[in-house]
Amino acid sequence: MPPTPPGWYQDPEAPSHERWWDGTAWTPHTRVAQAQAVGHGLAPADPAQHTGQFGPPAPTATGGMGPSGGRGKLVALVAAGVVLVASIVTGVVVLGKGDKSDPGASTRTSPSAQATSPDDKPEPTQTESSGPPETDAKVLEDQLNGITLPIPEGWEKPDNTVEKAVTMTTEGTYPCPGDAGFCHHGRVTSRTVRDGAGKDPEVAAKTDISEAAKRSYDRDVIDRRPYNGITSHQELKAEPVVVAGSTGYLMRWRVKTEAGEGGYVQSVVFPKPGSDALIVVRFAFDAEDGPPLSLMDEITKGIRRIGDTGGTNGGVGSTIEPS
Repeated sequence: MPPTPPGWYQDPEAPSHERWWDGTAWTPHTRVAQAQAVGHGLAPADPAQHTGQFGPPAPTATGGMGPSGGRGKLVALVAAGVVLVASIVTGVVVLGKGDKSDPGASTRTSPSAQATSPDDKPEPTQTESSGPPETDAKVLEDQLNGITLPIPEGWEKPDNTVEKAVTMTTEGTYPCPGDAGFCHHGRVTSRTVRDGAGKDPEVAAKTDISEAAKRSYDRDVIDRRPYNGITSHQELKAEPVVVAGSTGYLMRWRVKTEAGEGGYVQSVVFPKPGSDALIVVRFAFDAEDGPPLSLMDEITKGIRRIGDTGGTNGGVGSTIEPS
């Protein structure tokens, strides 16, 4: 059965008044029934016409009232009824002015009434959500590894990725200069370091950087070559770094490719909070039209343990003696 559309309908508990139906439930908004509209056979539609739950349907201007003489009698009867009902309602209103309670709320099938102007629109009803709370749109959360990364302006969490890793990318894409497909000017992923890489962040970072470069600018996980492969690379950084309160290690390369200008890749490896496992956060920024390299440092500084929102946990630029 189709739902009743929003509108003013006869109040089930006060026939001389109309109550606003928001499409799903009665609201507190009421008004005195429009006597002139009723007198002309134009009474507002009753939700009963759609749901069958609030009494008989109201007569309409064309509905089953016989010839014009019968309509005239109906007008006279309705007018007399309105006068009688109005006098009763006036007494009820006067008696009820000081009473803000609603004793019938527990048994009625619709909300209680409060008078409003005919031109007023009811405010939408607020309901509590039964679903899980929404995560912060400005934070990328890696629940498996217990960390969050700040999402910079102009970046987003893509709905789908080719990698099985927590990912954020720059907004929008462009046609890859090599193999068919679309590329992003910037990408950051977070994942657990594979077993067998050891427990030393420096060793793991120096091992991971070549894999990070390959997946970003040589051959991706679905065997495409968006830049037709890497032709050379240059090491730019290799240093200890504090991330999420722990000492890790950072490696950064500049890679050149056969198609396009290549880009910059970075692997930041550090201990997983509360575990002896390691996390690697990989960065890939295009050399042409890509984000500034300083953003790699800003994101690294902004990595936090889940639940840690205050202070700084250190990052690029922290004074650390190499072990």
